[in-house]
Amino acid sequence: MAEDRRRQFGQYLAGLRRRTGKSQRQLAGLLCTLSGVQSITRNEVSRWERGGRVPEVWLPFLASALQVPDTQLRQAVAYARGDRMAQLPGASATLAELLPPGDPLEPLAARTGHRIDAVKVEGLAARVHALRLADDVLSGGDLIAPAFRELSAAVTLHREASYPDDVGRSLLVQIGELAQITGWIASDAGRLDDAERAYRLGISAARQAGDGPLTANLAGSLAYQWVNAGRVQDGIGLAQAAVDEAGDDAPGKTRALFLDRVAWAHAKAGRPHAQEALRALGLAHDALTEDGGGEAPRWAYWVSREELEVMDARVFTELRRPLRAVPLLADVLDRYDATHARELALYRSWLAVALADANEPEQAAAEALRVIELSGDLTSDRTAVRTRTVLERLREYDDVPEVRAVLADHGHLLLAGS
Repeated sequence: MAEDRRRQFGQYLAGLRRRTGKSQRQLAGLLCTLSGVQSITRNEVSRWERGGRVPEVWLPFLASALQVPDTQLRQAVAYARGDRMAQLPGASATLAELLPPGDPLEPLAARTGHRIDAVKVEGLAARVHALRLADDVLSGGDLIAPAFRELSAAVTLHREASYPDDVGRSLLVQIGELAQITGWIASDAGRLDDAERAYRLGISAARQAGDGPLTANLAGSLAYQWVNAGRVQDGIGLAQAAVDEAGDDAPGKTRALFLDRVAWAHAKAGRPHAQEALRALGLAHDALTEDGGGEAPRWAYWVSREELEVMDARVFTELRRPLRAVPLLADVLDRYDATHARELALYRSWLAVALADANEPEQAAAEALRVIELSGDLTSDRTAVRTRTVLERLREYDDVPEVRAVLADHGHLLLAGS
């Protein structure tokens, strides 16, 4: 028991270090500077993170170096030392900070709605899944209005109707699932603030329902948005918190999804995080292969080996490893459902960038044209951003005729992001 607590403390400490973007050696050097004592080495930091030692005398300097409150580290040390009243800060603390002010899900004191049963909630569940399936073939701008109408109606139903406890929990689960797909749709439409509000509401509903994997899916979705919007370090911490929240007993498909988001977050942090990104990819594939933890929830229907390979390729592209990215993307795209235009446009955008990185500008230009053609009728902010990313990457090869022709015909799209 004591050894497990020290190990968990070490993992917590390592997570704090990674969130700041520091290596073990860099943290050791900073601790020496802050303390004025030159006795801390990378090996000592490694020993702490393995749970071999608990760095009590270094806590004030660690708090400063890791940018966390001193009290939070002292609580973690108390947990590592076996204090039964202490809790290890981590996923719960991180996710608690996301909950909306007050409780928008609190039922009214005098409920004015009628009594509902499980059949009513089953109907809502069917509409939520229909919305997910619609998102496979339609863009955020097409779906955002009906999605928010459904979410608002579900929250009103929860607050005003009466129901037994089991039905109330099922209703909270559906509100959480609906908030997740609504947040995803809003993000695709470029409405990031609305998306974040939906995700936060969903986290509140899922936690009240006691659904760990769903809470993790919402937190991981928000982490993905943060990372893509430039909040990379925050996104890394939240993506890892989502994995922790789900726990080792979560279904394999869900763990694979959450670990993929961790991999993407580290990839967006750049080459210093390359090993963390690759390690998370490996763990994601392991989770999908093992597929433990029981049957996956309905919302994980799309998680597959093929989708993990796409994430592999995206991570390799972000890390400038085109020789690994191009074959994966080419193989997946040959087999991908042609009705999923947005995903095809997104995945081809990464292929275009990987080809440019591989010094194949003619092929990159051909892929860029496919991206532009697929994106033309989509009301998706994601595809618009990726189109600009591809065109920006091609500028390096403007002396190549094929590239020059693409930029001449479509370079105006770069102005849309300025």
